[in-house]
This record gives sequence, structure tokens and C-alpha cells, in this order.
Amino acid sequence: MTRVWLTQWEWACCGDAFEVGDDVDFGIATRTPDASLAELLGPALLATVDAVESHHEEEFPDRVRGRVTAVHPATFEVWERRSLRRPGHGAPANAVMPADGEEWPLVGRDLGGGVFADSRPARYVIDIVPLPGTVTLEPTRGVRLPSAGRSLPTVDNRIGEPPAERKARVQAGWLVDVEDR
Repeated sequence: MTRVWLTQWEWACCGDAFEVGDDVDFGIATRTPDASLAELLGPALLATVDAVESHHEEEFPDRVRGRVTAVHPATFEVWERRSLRRPGHGAPANAVMPADGEEWPLVGRDLGGGVFADSRPARYVIDIVPLPGTVTLEPTRGVRLPSAGRSLPTVDNRIGEPPAERKARVQAGWLVDVEDR
């Protein structure tokens, strides 16, 4: 059996859905996890990781092929700290702070051919601070499945000021057990 780490950000945009019992073919970026994964998972859980998958590389020096026997989303706790966006803090230094209750002005760019791209910075900057030692694993039936229940940060849509701080649980990736072929 080979335990493969799949990173949340890579699978957020692409990668084919799969579930326990499916055959997979993972491109392996490395068999030696880096320090950031060690910090996230902790030494005991990191010791169970045999390979780190990546599907954004052109060619892979290594592959893991086989049948999926288990999928475990890895989630951890973070402190989200919100602060009002100010010039020089998440906004250009020469930006003028909008009046209280107003949004930052629209920033646009004419791309030609009738295409206009625009953006408006959020009123708040959110600093996310991981809380060490809070990673948990729970079995699920697959990755990128509609019912697999991604544990992503939630957005508070209530009217009024959002809380200045809150604890949240976010997903960092998956540990996938593969029975080698």
C-alpha cells in the first residue's frame, strides 16, 4: 500500500473525481514531503506519507498506480483575523480610504475588443493563522465528489460587521491509500 498526499489547492481547480474502489494513476512530484507538509501534519502523521501527488507538472519522475482503498480529508483549525483594509495594508500606498460604509472604488482595465476586466478589493483583509496540532482525518468516499463534503471556509453573509476573529476548520488536502498494482 502507498499513502499519497493530494494538496487541496491543486484539486480545487482540476483533477478527475474518484472514490474508494476506483483505479488511479497519480503523477508523483516527490517521495520526500517538504517542511510545510511536516509542519501541517505533524511528525507522526507525516511518517505515514509515502508520496506527494502533483498534476500541474509537465512530466513526472514517478507514478503511483493502483486501486484506492481509503480517502481521508485532512482538516485543521485556523484563526481568521479580519482587519479593515487600509492604504499600505492590502491596498496601494497611495489609495484613498473610502468613507465608512462605502466600498473601495472599482479598478478596471480595458482589454480591447469590448472586453473590460474589473475588480474591487474587499473592505477587509483576512489573516489566516494555522493552529498547530489540530489536524484531523475522517474517512470519506472520494475526492471531488459532490457529496464528499469539502470542509472549506464559510462566508458569513449576515448584515453588519463581520467578527474581528473567529476559529474555523479548513481543508488542506487528502491522504489517499492506494493498493499498488
